[in-house]
Amino acid sequence: MSLPSIHPNWDLPPKGMTDGYSLEITARDMEALVEAAPAIAGETPVAVTFLPGESLEARIAATKVVRDLGFEPMPHFSARRLESGDDFEGYLEAVVQQAGVRRCFVIAGDPAEAAGPYGDSMALISTGAFERAGIQAIGIGGHPEGHPNMSREQTFAVLTEKCAEIASRKMAPLIVTQFSFDAAPILQWLAELRARGIDAPVRIGVPGPAGIKTLMRFAARCGVGASTSVLAKYGISITKLIGTAGPDKLVDALGKALGPQHGKVRLHFYPFGGLTRTVEWINNYKARP
Repeated sequence: MSLPSIHPNWDLPPKGMTDGYSLEITARDMEALVEAAPAIAGETPVAVTFLPGESLEARIAATKVVRDLGFEPMPHFSARRLESGDDFEGYLEAVVQQAGVRRCFVIAGDPAEAAGPYGDSMALISTGAFERAGIQAIGIGGHPEGHPNMSREQTFAVLTEKCAEIASRKMAPLIVTQFSFDAAPILQWLAELRARGIDAPVRIGVPGPAGIKTLMRFAARCGVGASTSVLAKYGISITKLIGTAGPDKLVDALGKALGPQHGKVRLHFYPFGGLTRTVEWINNYKARP
């Protein structure tokens, strides 16, 4: 399925691995985004997360800042954290009206029990609220290294179902993956995804440069593979957890191996070490010979 006009570059092969990248921020990152904005390409997609402890007003304000700076906002909707239909549709209406939102990212969320009527992301998609609001693209999560609560077969079945549901509602599906330190499972997962007939564009999650202890903390929290051998490929030694590490080797490995069989792929950066540092890394990588 072709993405709508808000994704004009998906039909063109990227000139480099960082072309057409996207970023992720929290509501607390507004000042950092303003500071980094001059170094970020215009119309870059910027996802705004749905974290506990952040107010609805703060998320709306952050989404508006993304639009005002000339980027493409993609607010997250965490199904199990939404307390009611009014809570959900009120947030959706606010970001559409105040920030011109045209794409959203939908997840189940971390809580074991739902705070309201929505138990998973499909429950939000199936309400019809997104297409009624004029949303053109829906992002959903992908897990190249597996999901803690589903088998590998189940994860692919869920992705197939969600992509079909989104497309049936005249919106474009987009898959955004969990971050990884290793290119191998990403490439294997992409090949299997395409072999199963799922042709939605994919944004591969990449950790921005950060302190090694910070990266280890996020890996443990998110269930990301971080064995000694995997970390060595990424450039981290478990005997030396002082200092920082960037995704140079990971992005290099992806760039060498990605081909037509992997479909449409771009990178999505998680700025664990700070937004400014991540943007600087992207621009330095792009400028390499």
